[in-house]
Amino acid sequence: MSKTTFKIEGMHCASCAVTIERALVKTPGVTAANVNYATAKASVEFDDQQATEMDLHEVVIKEGYKVRMDHGAHGEPGIEEHVHGSAASAGKKAALALILAVPVLFIVMLHLPVPTWIIGVVSTVVVFGPGKEFHQMAWMKLKRGRANMDTLISMGTVVALAFSWWQMTVDGDLYFEIAAVITGFILLGRYFEARSKGKASEAIAKLLELGAKTAHRLNQDGSWEEVQVDVLKIGDKVLVKPGEKIPLDATVLDGRSSVDESMLTGESLPISKNVGDTVFGATVNQQGVLTIAIEKLAADTVLAQIVRLVEEAQEKKAPVQKLADRISGIFVPIVILLALVTFVIWMLVTGSLTASLIPAVAVLVIACPCALGLATPTAILVGTGRGARHGILIKNGEALERGRKLDMVVFDKTGTLTEGKPSVTDYVEVGAGSPGPSQGGETTHLSLAASLESLSEHPLSKAFIRYADEQKVIRRPVTDFVVHPGLGVEGKVDGHLVSVGNMMMMQKGNVKMEIATADLARLQDNGKTAVILAIDGVAKVVFGIADTVKATAKRAVQDLQRVGLEVVMLTGDHARTARVIAAELGIEKIEAEILPDQKLAKVKQWQAQGKKVAFVGDGINDAPALSQADLGIAVGSGTDVAIEAGQIVLIGGGPEKVPEAIALSKQTYRVIQQNLFWAFIYNIVGIPLAAMGLLSPIIASAAMAFSSISVVLNALRLRK
Repeated sequence: MSKTTFKIEGMHCASCAVTIERALVKTPGVTAANVNYATAKASVEFDDQQATEMDLHEVVIKEGYKVRMDHGAHGEPGIEEHVHGSAASAGKKAALALILAVPVLFIVMLHLPVPTWIIGVVSTVVVFGPGKEFHQMAWMKLKRGRANMDTLISMGTVVALAFSWWQMTVDGDLYFEIAAVITGFILLGRYFEARSKGKASEAIAKLLELGAKTAHRLNQDGSWEEVQVDVLKIGDKVLVKPGEKIPLDATVLDGRSSVDESMLTGESLPISKNVGDTVFGATVNQQGVLTIAIEKLAADTVLAQIVRLVEEAQEKKAPVQKLADRISGIFVPIVILLALVTFVIWMLVTGSLTASLIPAVAVLVIACPCALGLATPTAILVGTGRGARHGILIKNGEALERGRKLDMVVFDKTGTLTEGKPSVTDYVEVGAGSPGPSQGGETTHLSLAASLESLSEHPLSKAFIRYADEQKVIRRPVTDFVVHPGLGVEGKVDGHLVSVGNMMMMQKGNVKMEIATADLARLQDNGKTAVILAIDGVAKVVFGIADTVKATAKRAVQDLQRVGLEVVMLTGDHARTARVIAAELGIEKIEAEILPDQKLAKVKQWQAQGKKVAFVGDGINDAPALSQADLGIAVGSGTDVAIEAGQIVLIGGGPEKVPEAIALSKQTYRVIQQNLFWAFIYNIVGIPLAAMGLLSPIIASAAMAFSSISVVLNALRLRK
């Protein structure tokens, strides 16, 4: 199965997108297709054994549109260039049409002594010159037995124009100015729409601008050469001076400095970097000189991942958009039918061809499925763009809809509410002496614990490793290593079975516990995690592990509770330890001593009670719960954005972004609702007024153009 994304040129309304999407879906081998009118992009999943990308392009071309390959985050030409190019082209057409049409309107209104045939010629030039795209597309659709917004415009202007030429032969009423001005107004509307859509798409362009353009590469002869970032290869050595941007994701080979990673993490304080540390493309070196080795090319950097995530979010439709698409798909045929009915009724009532034609033309030109098509995607464009600037990556429109319906927010504790950088704070020796590696006191016990924990990826493991490195403790070879998820680890060291884990693990392993209850209680009452070291089935030591609560966690909890959301903390820690942390954060409901697979069960349990649940976790260990939750919010570290883990990914920062993400979801969805309401109301009110003859075709065309612009402008309010 393959996936491709390409740009489509020539779409002028939502029904265009619906038509192309339906044609693509019907193509043999295509499993899914999504055509987004706002972004002018098609995303297609297909079986490459049955179809090729060229086959897909041919389908679009046969529908009367042009295909332009999307080169991705770092391709050419750039997004911004394309957006401005489209707006510029629309602007030229609108300017030419209005330069010719406006004088015609004034000549007619002021009854100036200009020959009628000149007015007719100028109007015809406007309709079939700048406005030729309407008629070309209408003809293409007609040949395939279809209709879109261009069909309505073409019918309205051509009918008005042809009728006026015919009326000249019988010395009747003329409506050349209607055809010309309608064309000019609609082209002007498309120009403003293109500009507005360009502003809505600025998020990606701004993200791309963050990257470095050049770099100082070390040549084989030892000299430094300034080169374009595009020519760098994996393994190239690059010199980064103070104040320069790091070109690509890399590893520090030499030097010491601090790096501003705020564009990735949202953290204002620079991060210290030493030999062996990872640095990220587009971040800024602050003080020292660094020599780095390139690890990832442009397409694979963290920045590129962020750009792709934003692009994918903007391409995907929200569920609410499906209704608008269905309506847009049948809208144009219905409008044509209404225009015919209007014409017939007026003919029956008045018997006048002129009196019947004008309201029918007005019905054709006032109808605007464009506003319906733009209502949802433009709001998503702007909302996701704003989120990206603040380190909140929204993967799809569905996340926006779900974010507004939440009842409960469930936090994983370690690394989410806490710093995720635990440290060993206590050493309590409680077991009797025994032969073998148990002898030797703290150093030996720490060596055993660190030896096993060095093979684990659990956050608590890092505490032992760091502490052991500080104490310069030697790690020993481990055999028969086993991880017990949510419990601990065990393995053989020097022929002895060594276990490191929590109380549940010791109980399941029937470990002899000679531990003073008071010592365990003391650690847990201080909010520390008790980790027990056992040798050959006998407990020897209790280590106290402390993890600092994030400074922003309490405020985040309060903000969520303030808007009526129930906040829950899930942890594998002992209940006593969990209660201390929860009390510090102001969380009343906790679920402690929870194994990883039980997190999923808990989420299902709450959902079965009718609650809409958001789960906040690290995006890796919590993946099942993140996937099951109504809204999965993955906390990224700045090095791994955990793209597949949740529907929303928080880059850097911490729990303070959770209420912000939920608030953004609600705001964006509110704008979508407003846009859809006004789009529907506009047509519900406008079409009957036009049919009753209360709107002239010129006013109708201006109103039609304004409807699309107003929807986009409303969406742009989200940028603030």
